Amino acid sequence: MSATAVPETGPGAGTDAGTGAGARPAAVPQSRARRTARRRELGACAALMTPFFVLLVVVFLVPVGGAVWLSFFQDDQPGLGFGPERTVFAGLRSYRAVLSDPTFLAGLGTTALYCLVYLPLMVVLALALALLLDSGAARLRRTAQLALFLPHAVPGIIAAVIWLYLYTPGLSPVVEALGKADITVDFLGADTVLPSVVNIAMWSNLGYNVVIFYAALQAVPRELTEAALVDGAGPVRTALQIKVPLVRASAVMVAMFTLIWSLQLFTEPMLISQTTPVVGSRYTPNMYIYDAAFTRNNYGLAAAASVVVLAVTVALSYGLSRWSNRTGAGGGGSADVAAEEDSR
Repeated sequence: MSATAVPETGPGAGTDAGTGAGARPAAVPQSRARRTARRRELGACAALMTPFFVLLVVVFLVPVGGAVWLSFFQDDQPGLGFGPERTVFAGLRSYRAVLSDPTFLAGLGTTALYCLVYLPLMVVLALALALLLDSGAARLRRTAQLALFLPHAVPGIIAAVIWLYLYTPGLSPVVEALGKADITVDFLGADTVLPSVVNIAMWSNLGYNVVIFYAALQAVPRELTEAALVDGAGPVRTALQIKVPLVRASAVMVAMFTLIWSLQLFTEPMLISQTTPVVGSRYTPNMYIYDAAFTRNNYGLAAAASVVVLAVTVALSYGLSRWSNRTGAGGGGSADVAAEEDSR
C-alpha cells in the first residue's frame, strides 16, 4: 500500500505560504506612503518653482519671442512711398541688413574692446580690494565697505551725468585744475572717450562686486589661512595661493555678470554723445537698436539687431561657463594641495 501524505498541522505548517501572503498587506501601506510623500515633494517643488517660471515666461520668453517674430517683418509703402503703409514678411532681410551694416559691426567692435578693458580690470580690482578688507590691514573696515558700495546705490544715469560734468571742459573743476598745472587732457577725445566710459562703469559697479568677493572670503576656513601663516607664508602668498582658488566660483559669477552688463552698454555713451561728436548715435549695438527703432522707425531692423545681440550674449556667457568648468576640472588647485599638506 502506498503511503498517503498527511498534511502538517503543527505550528510550522504553512510558514512559507503565510510569509508571502502576510508580506503583501505590509508592503502596500509602505508603497502608498512613499507615493504620497513623493506627491507632496513634487507639489512643494511646483509651488516654489511656479513663480520663477511665470516670471521667466512673462519677462524673458514672451519679449524674446516677440522680437524674433517682429524681426521677420518690415513696414512697406507701395507706390513710391505714397501708398498706405503695410507690414510685409521680409524673412531674413533684416538680419542681412544688420550683419552687413558697418556701423553695427563697428559698434560690436567697440563693445568688444570695452569688454577687454573693463572685464579683467573689474574682476582684478574688486578681488584685490576684497582681499585687502578681509586681511584686516584696512582700518575702519565697515566704513570702507559702505564707501565702496555707495556709488552702486546711485542710479546709472545720475552717475553718468556726474562724470559728464567732471569731463566737460569749461565746467569741470578737474579739467580746470589740470589746466593750471599745464596738463591738457581731453576726457572726451577720440582716444580717451572709451577709458572715460570704463571709469564711469568702474565707479558705479566696483563696490557691488567687492561685496560679493568679501562675502565669499568670509566662508574660507580660517584653519587654512592660520596653517599657511604657521608654515611661513606671507599675507600675499596666503591670499594668492589659499584664498583666491577658494573663491573661484565667485570670480566666475562676477565675470559673467560683468560680461552681460558690458554687452548692454547704453546709458554712459548715450549721454556722452550729447556733448561730443566722437560718440555717434550708433556707437554701441544697443544705441544702434535705439536709433533704428525710435529715430528711423524701423522696428524690424531693431528687432533683428536685438536678437543678434542676445545671441552673442548667450554664446559668450555659455563659452565663459564652459571654460571655467574645464579649468576647474583640470586639477585640484593650490588650496587643495595646501589642505592636503596641512592634513599630513
